[in-house]
Amino acid sequence: MSDTIMIVDDAAFMRMMLKDILTKNGFNVVGEAENGAVAVEKFKECQPNLTIMDITMPEMDGLQAVKEIRKLDSKARIIMCSAMGQQSMVIEAIQSGAKDFVVKPFQAERVVEAVTKALK
Repeated sequence: MSDTIMIVDDAAFMRMMLKDILTKNGFNVVGEAENGAVAVEKFKECQPNLTIMDITMPEMDGLQAVKEIRKLDSKARIIMCSAMGQQSMVIEAIQSGAKDFVVKPFQAERVVEAVTKALK
């Protein structure tokens, strides 16, 4: 599969878990970032087909990063993931341009389903 994915999460073990799920399911992880500011720079470099983004991160949170990335590419596909399944955050993420929302701790099937759906 030639779809490329960037993973953004401040927790290294979360990036590792996501990368593991994605690569086992045939997806190509082309970049990782530990916060929103790094994500925006990496997005310019990697130009992934899809970005999986945590919400709560230092320096620049996921919601701000989504807005910045969407300024660079209005068609950017982004899935948010966060431990906080708070309704307002989900709504704000979707309004900011996110395609989907995955709640942590995530099930591998749910991640794959969200990614597959977002890439269609």
